[in-house]
Amino acid sequence: MCTTWRPHGRRAPQVPLGTPGKETSVNINRIARPGRLRLIVVAALAAIAGLVIPLSQIASARTAEPAAARGGPKPSIVLVHGAWADSGSWDGVTRRLQADGYTVYAEPNPLQGLRYDSAYLADFLHSISGPIVLVGHSYGGAVITNAATGDQQVKALVYVDAFAPAQGQTLEQLLASHPGSCAVPANLQVVPFPGAPSGVGDAYIKQSVYPGCMANDLPSRQARVLAVTQRPIATSALTEKTGVPAWKTIPSWAVVGTADHAIPLALQLAMDKTAHAHITRVDASHLSMISNPGTVTKVILRAVRATS
Repeated sequence: MCTTWRPHGRRAPQVPLGTPGKETSVNINRIARPGRLRLIVVAALAAIAGLVIPLSQIASARTAEPAAARGGPKPSIVLVHGAWADSGSWDGVTRRLQADGYTVYAEPNPLQGLRYDSAYLADFLHSISGPIVLVGHSYGGAVITNAATGDQQVKALVYVDAFAPAQGQTLEQLLASHPGSCAVPANLQVVPFPGAPSGVGDAYIKQSVYPGCMANDLPSRQARVLAVTQRPIATSALTEKTGVPAWKTIPSWAVVGTADHAIPLALQLAMDKTAHAHITRVDASHLSMISNPGTVTKVILRAVRATS
């Protein structure tokens, strides 16, 4: 608060110079005014000092007040990409969250298998101080389901066109339970990689299939670029069983693309209902965070507000 002090009081009479009989009165007023000003200044300073002390005490109390009593600190938001994608798939969401003042991490998912990837993410989360909202896309949903179990820093889970498996389930079993996915062996290109266990390879979506399978609501030029820059996933990720799911103890939200060709709509809804997630449907492909970043960001912020 800015206080501008102005002297108040009765103004001296405006007397024209040279008016008969008034010179003495004018001179007395001029002489007396500095004394009156000093008295007014002293009184005003005393009054201001009386105000400043309580205000400073209030400010100190406000500073000492626990952050939780004022709504708590903003959580960090960790974004985990899925198979056949990379951290750049979160660019539109990241820009919006940063514009709102959030610290964002787009964690590089190794895509080496569910156990390894979940342990990798769990270690990454432990490097962050304060509350976390954890977001997973596609296979990244299975990763956050395992990585966040028992982590009290994680306040909310957000699934974006994602797997949200229950204990003991595998992604292979889930896809078989609701046919219709384009991510089937006939549409995959599997290549060997050094040190791979027997029978394990890196799986890509065939470039000719990718646009219609993963990016059916994106411009064809953009979809073709994504097909080229996709990252492969180890085939073992499809057969490893899920542990105790984090959604049993952590509240969850879900964005479900109704035009998703990779994870069928019915399968997403079944998993999200089992996880008691707050579900938002969007007319989008499997890559709704690219085609509809505003909607995905809004759901993340709902999770933030509900758990802060």
